[in-house]
Amino acid sequence: MPYTDHEDDPAGFGSGHDQRQEKGKDLATDKTEANEQYDFDEPGIAPSINESLSGPTGTDTDNDSIEPDRWTDDEGYAESTSTRYLSSIASDIRRGVEDNGRLYAAYGMHKTWLPIDDEELDRNDLQHYKFTLLLGNRLFICPVPSDPQKILDLGTGSGIWAMEVADMFPSAEVIGVDLAPTQPNLIPPNLNFEIDDIENDWLWGENKFDFIHARELIMAIRDWPRLFRQAKRALKPGAYIQLGASVPLFSSDDGTLPQDSAYLETAQIFFDMSAKVGVSGMEPLNWTKYLQEEGYEDIVQKMYKIPTNPWPKDERLKRIGALELTHYRDGIMNVFARGYRDILGGDETYFQVLMARARNEIVDRNMHSWVPYYVVYAKKPGTLS
Repeated sequence: MPYTDHEDDPAGFGSGHDQRQEKGKDLATDKTEANEQYDFDEPGIAPSINESLSGPTGTDTDNDSIEPDRWTDDEGYAESTSTRYLSSIASDIRRGVEDNGRLYAAYGMHKTWLPIDDEELDRNDLQHYKFTLLLGNRLFICPVPSDPQKILDLGTGSGIWAMEVADMFPSAEVIGVDLAPTQPNLIPPNLNFEIDDIENDWLWGENKFDFIHARELIMAIRDWPRLFRQAKRALKPGAYIQLGASVPLFSSDDGTLPQDSAYLETAQIFFDMSAKVGVSGMEPLNWTKYLQEEGYEDIVQKMYKIPTNPWPKDERLKRIGALELTHYRDGIMNVFARGYRDILGGDETYFQVLMARARNEIVDRNMHSWVPYYVVYAKKPGTLS
């Protein structure tokens, strides 16, 4: 699909995007090559992992323990090795994404405390690849018609999910919305980005969308019932909403995560920060209840285990673990640092000691820890015509 350069800059993205436009001209070709890794011939069908469902509002999870890989200290899993491995993954999987010449404009502060510079948006793209791998190489797992007319991506971030779903459904109109103009100019012609706060009143009208998607908005939404109410109004009868979020409730299947782990302590800092700014880091566990109360049907919750580093034996899970490691080390630790200082007013010296412990833990493959990732989807009553 030819990509469209929005030269008129209707969203006010600014000239910064154009500074890397020359490199970005290869994006259309590179995107086609990159998408060959995904098997989208059966859109909407759940992946083979975590297949069975426990009921319409139950949690589906893979209860089998993840088998750890065998290794010895002399393999030298130092941070430099980890960095080379992650760099290799980034080089391999993000052709046309990481190096496609996009320049993201700076635009205020994100509600989620995350920066919106190039480094953060690169991490956002790697997160996208991690979640796609986790879902069995799929962009979504809920039922979606083969020819949707209109799709909405809430909190689109770098726009990578919206771009790939626009490629997947070239006849659909795809809208990606976010607080900040952090998306590229070079995009599929059926994709538009809008700048808006999805906690305000929605202006898209009733019965408009065949599918609404939202991912990793855990720190951006203060009123989930209201968001679900507005989404239900905007969905066509019979259409689905799908949400995904990781919750830092670190665990292990074999007891290798000690109770005094720095992981567990940083998780408590996360929950304290979220409460301080008026959101709950545990809200994904309440999604099914809220959706029931708003009158949705066919509510399904699935939980996936994300390894915290490349400790699993399985190659797919090993890669997911490597991506989670860089997400925690290069992104979340920085968020914790700002939040601990600016929101909680904590002791800087104590926090630096805690972070030093965390840096040692995140590269320890003898610690078989994982973090839960919840995916919930639900249908607006009716039949999609």
